[in-house]
Amino acid sequence: MSELKGKIDFTLFVSVHNANPNGDPLNGNRPRIDLDGYGEISDVCIKRKIRNRFQDLGQKIFVQSDDRSVDGFKSLKDRADGCVKLREEIKRGKKADRDLCARIACEEWIDVRSFGQVFAFKGEEVSFGVRGPVSIHQAVSLSPVDVISMQITKSVNSESGKESKASDTMGTKHRIGYAVYKIMGSVNVQLAEKTGFSQEDAELLKEALKTLFENDTSSARPEGSMEMCRMYWWQHEEKTPSVSSGRLQRGFHINQVDRPKHFAEYGIDWSLDGCVVPEVFDCV
Repeated sequence: MSELKGKIDFTLFVSVHNANPNGDPLNGNRPRIDLDGYGEISDVCIKRKIRNRFQDLGQKIFVQSDDRSVDGFKSLKDRADGCVKLREEIKRGKKADRDLCARIACEEWIDVRSFGQVFAFKGEEVSFGVRGPVSIHQAVSLSPVDVISMQITKSVNSESGKESKASDTMGTKHRIGYAVYKIMGSVNVQLAEKTGFSQEDAELLKEALKTLFENDTSSARPEGSMEMCRMYWWQHEEKTPSVSSGRLQRGFHINQVDRPKHFAEYGIDWSLDGCVVPEVFDCV
């Protein structure tokens, strides 16, 4: 596997149509919004989708969701113990080489060498952490969003022995009519060198981002309700480019749209002197 050529920046624009992109469990699972009314998607939610796409692309994942577990392990500790080389080193207790443990974990799982991971389990004398090179910002909508709520009911009883539906058959479902979210991220070369994140891994990351919502349907996100609209991918030649990520993101020119109905209404454009030209992938 070849070393990462240079720092990578990327920006994605994704559309949401009659869906709940990321519910807030502390607010009745309503779509997340900030104090100004702009929609948000947490970075944890985005990383979960990237991990799922890595898994679909045939890669080994350490943090697997229960409904997509493919190796039979029921917990992260079980999965870590299932790696023979890692388990043998951890068994050495206080004499274990934490750097070696980190290298083994990075070689074994692509999400560890991408996002990092803390390995600290109850009953183990050895704990160690991996700091990953791939960072993801939380997504923010380009315009304030309107949350639409709908009352729903169940057509059957949850328990037997009741002649009429119980009071708990009422519920509420929330969605966003239409919105476009901006996702930003980058890959740090110095950290990539430590975890072994390679140029081939970067290409897998690019493919995962381009197809971020494949195999991601649910009741809250029906098929086709979330779509990748456009992706910008900057592959710099330097480890530390002269153009910072902040300045690069300020190179976007986006029309302000009130109550958008289509991605094309925003007229998104990017230009910045002295910066490498990005690859642009239009998916709509």
